[in-house]
Amino acid sequence: MNLKFSSTINISRYFKYHVIALLIGIPAFCSAQQTDTIQHIISGNRNSAEQQNKPYVILISADGFRYDYAEKYHASHLLNLSNGGVRAKSMIPSFPSVTFPNHYTLVTGMYPSHHGLVNNSFYDEKRNDKYSMSAKDKVRDGSWYGGTPLWVLAEQQHMIAASMFWVGSEAAVQGVRPTYYYDYTEQIKPDARIQAVKNWLSLPADRRPHLITFYLSEPDHAGHSFGPDAPQTEKAVKEVDSIVFQLTEAVKSTGLDVNFVFVADHGMTAVDREHPLPTPAAIDPEKFIIASSGTMMDVHAKNKADILPLYEELKKSEKDYRVYLKTNMPAKYHYGASDDKMNHIGDILLIPDWPKVFSNRKPGIGHHGFDPSVVKDMYATFFAWGPAFKKNKKIGSFENVNVYPLITEILDLPYTEKIDGNKKVLHGILK
Repeated sequence: MNLKFSSTINISRYFKYHVIALLIGIPAFCSAQQTDTIQHIISGNRNSAEQQNKPYVILISADGFRYDYAEKYHASHLLNLSNGGVRAKSMIPSFPSVTFPNHYTLVTGMYPSHHGLVNNSFYDEKRNDKYSMSAKDKVRDGSWYGGTPLWVLAEQQHMIAASMFWVGSEAAVQGVRPTYYYDYTEQIKPDARIQAVKNWLSLPADRRPHLITFYLSEPDHAGHSFGPDAPQTEKAVKEVDSIVFQLTEAVKSTGLDVNFVFVADHGMTAVDREHPLPTPAAIDPEKFIIASSGTMMDVHAKNKADILPLYEELKKSEKDYRVYLKTNMPAKYHYGASDDKMNHIGDILLIPDWPKVFSNRKPGIGHHGFDPSVVKDMYATFFAWGPAFKKNKKIGSFENVNVYPLITEILDLPYTEKIDGNKKVLHGILK
């Protein structure tokens, strides 16, 4: 996802109205041309008396913030904050290591094949329709999303949640949205987002969110455009570092003792731009539907009798990519037929060997989506600090499905749904 920090739109003049709207519990709105930057408020929601005494968590994601970026580019604020809390060697994304599946995994504790967002775009055979992260009508349709996102779990238990962007937060998943949320837009600058968080935490106790998600699109954009080793990517990392520091200072000014969890969805790696892989000629578009992300090609057969002949033909010319039937995917991917809970995975999958990517044109310098068990550059960052966390704690690598049970433990939100994460994995980082 790309949200440029250099946007010239300034919405600060609307915040006075927003705060008033929050305090009196009415939806905030402006003229039609400004609706993209306006907060949605579910009026009437309140924290129960029990939930008002619970801790606070702000879950921050910096898209594409690779596991080594903080040290590589001397992100001094993040390093200092994590020194006072917890720093993981790395966090291992789920396969495929792309934005939408992994952001949703972080807030559901499920692998992509289990929560349904199996790629940034994918095909649903039953609907005969495609989901795409760029299609607003699909993004806002809760029927595409499985699992129970953190904000849904919180709201179901009468704990107020807020979202300054996150995958799934615009949709009514199980009929529930965060009490406060924004539609994703490139127009809201970081300082305005920080102000929104401060406003939320300044609300009366019965309306104050205890869970807040906060998304930043960099350094993913810089990594794609210039590569992970470019000065532009270093600049983006340092900008994220500054934004997080400003956020912590703004939160500090509210007098609340808040827990912060800083994560990324995936890393970034340089790819072969000169020799992209074309779509294999054997795939007849009259017989097959293709959903491709560059680092994976899902092929759906319109007639299931065509699956095996195509698979055998593709295996004959298999070079620079691996070909799998959905029924024989390696277990490490959690991406086979037995995992596909919502039937969103293709009948045949083509996975390129790093540094190759599928593309009909010259690809960008940086890319992600590769198998994390093979390409370590896919690893993401995990830092945490605040009253719930031990100080000066270093831990090894772990899978990102374990972030969900960690946050539910901090907020004391029980869940009964079967997830892939295990709260024992990160329990030791809590006081």
